[in-house]
Amino acid sequence: MNTKSKSRLMEKQRKVELLLLILYATGFYTFCFRRSLHLSRDHFSKLHGLRRGWLFPPRLNDVSDAQWRNFRANLPILTLVFALFTMLANICRKSFRFRARGMSILWLFLSLIYLSYLHGACIIFILLITSVNFLLVKIFAHAKYFALLLWIFNLVFLFCNRVYEGYPFSKFGQRWAYLDNHRGTFRWHICFNFVVLRMISFGYDYHWAHQDSCFDQELDVPQNHYSIIEVTWYGLRWLFGLSVIELMTHLFYFNAFAASDSWKTLSPMDIFIIGYGIAGIEAPENMPKCVNNCHNLESFWKSWHASFNKWIVRYMYIPLGGSHRKLLNIWVIFTFVAVWHDLEWKLLSWAWLTCLFFVPEMLVKSAANAFQAEGALGGFIFRELSAAAGAITITCLMVANLVGYVIGPSGINWLISRFLGKEGLSVLGFMLVTFYVGTKLMFHISDAKQRMQ
Repeated sequence: MNTKSKSRLMEKQRKVELLLLILYATGFYTFCFRRSLHLSRDHFSKLHGLRRGWLFPPRLNDVSDAQWRNFRANLPILTLVFALFTMLANICRKSFRFRARGMSILWLFLSLIYLSYLHGACIIFILLITSVNFLLVKIFAHAKYFALLLWIFNLVFLFCNRVYEGYPFSKFGQRWAYLDNHRGTFRWHICFNFVVLRMISFGYDYHWAHQDSCFDQELDVPQNHYSIIEVTWYGLRWLFGLSVIELMTHLFYFNAFAASDSWKTLSPMDIFIIGYGIAGIEAPENMPKCVNNCHNLESFWKSWHASFNKWIVRYMYIPLGGSHRKLLNIWVIFTFVAVWHDLEWKLLSWAWLTCLFFVPEMLVKSAANAFQAEGALGGFIFRELSAAAGAITITCLMVANLVGYVIGPSGINWLISRFLGKEGLSVLGFMLVTFYVGTKLMFHISDAKQRMQ
């Protein structure tokens, strides 16, 4: 058989494989959707966080997740503020010809107004901490121990803000207690985690700017300008994502199961479906690649909250030694990510489990890079092994997320016992086969994208 014939045969086999994979995926999602609808219908009376919905009345809506509930409730005011900010910025640029300094003053003025609305009298804490950080950077930027000092300062406030719940004014004396009635509409210490990232990045950038005379030129990069069509397309995608989440929370009460501890009464198959739903419904914003199209941990975390990932690479991963100390760096980085999110043992368990699962993936990836597949048989074996490894990785990622966000470290033994039982083993096998099929579909998607380029 000549090379052309072999190529045609392989192409035909790929098409047949793709057809079988699509049929399996169609059956799997049909089953999951039906079972999820039945679970939501049968258990809704035991679930917390359900509210009267506006889609398919009298069906309820799952708003048990605090972040989603707050975002959804404040979406009108956020939209109004965003529209006003955009309008004022464009007017100042075009009518008054504001440049970088002028726009900085405008943003500072508008931000102070918005912060006063959001956090009321607590804006004092925000301005005080950021001002001290600014002075610390200005004074100690040239010192050899500057990076250590910067991290200690910010980590101390990251812990204290949470431990003391944003510092009640009554703690500073009864004459200040009346200010606790004017703390704004949103807890400032929750949002301040993002300010901590900005303070650390400002410190590092200022420090590096004094070490490298070319650094100022690197920072002076013009902003990308998007066309009206591109902005409109992104806006439509955002509305579509919002609509899908709204539809899913009306149909499937995945998060309410997690928040209500109702998962303890479910079968292994139902636990898998709820876990799959919790891991699969995510807002598409700030994700350059669909998180459900990632079959290894490294690509998943590069695609999940991409701006945060870039911050971690720039201000933690590279300063810690980069790829030369990768096995050690991931423990420091994921521990920080867990603490940055919240001070909970289950989040630390999530971080350390993720690191534990990362280690074999990195070792296998190093071995795979050294292995050169030869011939059609070698390529086939390599692809199958990669798909099997992807199935195991996705399972490990789901386990880590379930421990970190649902069952906690105390539920690990319960989870293992459920899935090592007679019924659980068959469900575990079904999970691995499903994720194997999903990984193979990801390979086909990747091949299709390469052919289009």
